Amino acid sequence: MKHLVIAGCGDLGIALGLRMLEQGWRVSGLRRDPSGLPEAFGRIAADLTSAQKPQDWPARVDYLVYCPAAGRRDAELYRALYVQGLQHVLGWLKDSRQQPRHLLQVSSTAVYGQSDGEWVTENSAALAATPTAPLLVEAEDVALRSGMPASVVRLAGIYGPGRTRLIEQVRSGLHVPQLPEQYTNRIHRDDAAGLLEHLLLQADQGELLAPCYLGVDDEPAPLHEVAQWLAQQLGVELLAEGATANRVGSKRCSNELARESGWVPQYPSYREGYASMLA
Repeated sequence: MKHLVIAGCGDLGIALGLRMLEQGWRVSGLRRDPSGLPEAFGRIAADLTSAQKPQDWPARVDYLVYCPAAGRRDAELYRALYVQGLQHVLGWLKDSRQQPRHLLQVSSTAVYGQSDGEWVTENSAALAATPTAPLLVEAEDVALRSGMPASVVRLAGIYGPGRTRLIEQVRSGLHVPQLPEQYTNRIHRDDAAGLLEHLLLQADQGELLAPCYLGVDDEPAPLHEVAQWLAQQLGVELLAEGATANRVGSKRCSNELARESGWVPQYPSYREGYASMLA
């Protein structure tokens, strides 16, 4: 039975782990307090920001998914969690003389700084001028130079169960200017988990994975369009002025490479995804 370790096993990691259990895999989740993980998961208690190898580190690791969530945009935290945390896990593997068959490192489309509505692919320059973007790129480098087969998955804004911020903003009253047009990119939590599942199964079948994939739905959309659609569903009006959603940048991320690999999103646009949440 193949053993998958999910380091930083939060909401996304749990969704992925449940899928892999259905595939007949053994799944272990690693986080500071693993008591909240599903009963079928193996539980590894560890602080990713500490070099101390967990006492219950498993004897065998076939696949590794590294997907912690910082919770706030803080450069010091990003370095500790994404760069050094991954280095710690790789060190634990080396110390145990383990060589997983593939590593998936979950990153973010926030590495892209394009802001004029350009289409962005895996080969586009990742040069966002924020304090945290270079640290995400550095963490990707750690994964790709780890000495094991590895792929980076840059996810767009995740929404879905429990991630209702935009819905609540629109419900409470939100002003979203039509111009300048601000493109946004997103992926439903279940589609993000489905993409990671798809890539793990591809790797397990001996398929050669690309070094990087963009995890987004089919339809980048202007924020005003998304907010207007939500307002109609909720029976409210967008405000003519007032508080905005405080988004930055404007780019259109392409999922063509992920789709070419055979992945198909369950929620191809914000309409299907948000409709499922509102239902």
